[in-house]
Amino acid sequence: MGEAPAPKEHLLIVFFRDQPTAQLEYVQRKFPEAEVTFHKIKMGAPVPKELAQKATLLVTFTNLPNPEDAQNLKLIHTFSAGLDHLLGHPILQSTNIPISTSSGIHGPPIAEWAVMNWMVASRKFIESYEAQRAHRWASVNEYFDGLSDQVGKRVGILGYGSIGRQIARVSAALGMTVYAYTASPRTTPESRRDNGYIVPGTGDADGSIPVSWHHGTDKASIHSFLSLGLDHLVIAIPLTPQTTKLIGAEEFALLSAKSTNPYTKPYVTNIARGKVIDQDALIASLKSGELSGAAVDVTDPEPLPEDHPLWDAPNVHISPHVSSLGREYFPRSVDILRLNVDRLRKGEEMVNEYKREKGY
Repeated sequence: MGEAPAPKEHLLIVFFRDQPTAQLEYVQRKFPEAEVTFHKIKMGAPVPKELAQKATLLVTFTNLPNPEDAQNLKLIHTFSAGLDHLLGHPILQSTNIPISTSSGIHGPPIAEWAVMNWMVASRKFIESYEAQRAHRWASVNEYFDGLSDQVGKRVGILGYGSIGRQIARVSAALGMTVYAYTASPRTTPESRRDNGYIVPGTGDADGSIPVSWHHGTDKASIHSFLSLGLDHLVIAIPLTPQTTKLIGAEEFALLSAKSTNPYTKPYVTNIARGKVIDQDALIASLKSGELSGAAVDVTDPEPLPEDHPLWDAPNVHISPHVSSLGREYFPRSVDILRLNVDRLRKGEEMVNEYKREKGY
């Protein structure tokens, strides 16, 4: 008699909104060996016992099962890049179930969002759109002096992770000069590599795009970076007690004072967290003209109250923390899960694995 067939995998996806049929069909194609179940669930609610006990693979955002219901789980994969919102859950504290994240998939949409904002500002998109709405063919004189391109502009990327690397790639394609900043020194080729998940055809895997690397956690090091004559400052660092309000009035003033562009002041892009910058200082710098403009996908607080002064600050674009979203998000996250399931079966190390002993 032959060996009994291996038990079929059961892949459970829990999420707070319905997923398009095409997305679920993609999962089934990627996991032909598994039974795939989708369950719509309220954010933060525990995964129902009857579903959790059957699942061998779980894909989730804010929902986890009770540990006693997770006996068959071989892997938990999260749609998020980090696990800040799940750190207190017993699954992380009292089990050894491997957990992986979707870190690495956010770079393409966020890079497009960032560069889109630069283009809107430098190509006077809003002005031409308003003229179009008014059925008015504006004169050349209204545009000529204010238009510019990005060739030769200097962009400093504060936080050179997967998102920063894709912004660097797109910036370099536009002819810009890229400067990278990290908390710890990256002085060797190996230390500059990106060892996480990379969407094919994107990013800066070997860290070769920046013309120079800078590092440090002290004010002096950051101020040295801001003194490079930057046209753009991109903020892409994690929020920690040390980075809270890291960029404020002093930093905006220095960035402006050290600008070498005779035509326009620096532009700030924040795709990190709202609390990384001093928002009142940002508003003041926009009003004073120290900065030519800003794009923020994150604010403090979120949602931003209707009467908050940031709404009315000049030359600012605010989006409601959506720069990473897109139809590609779900399948790219599933691609990471497929990769990690295959690696686990081979006894290999996963990508984007949460290390309980490190807390990330």
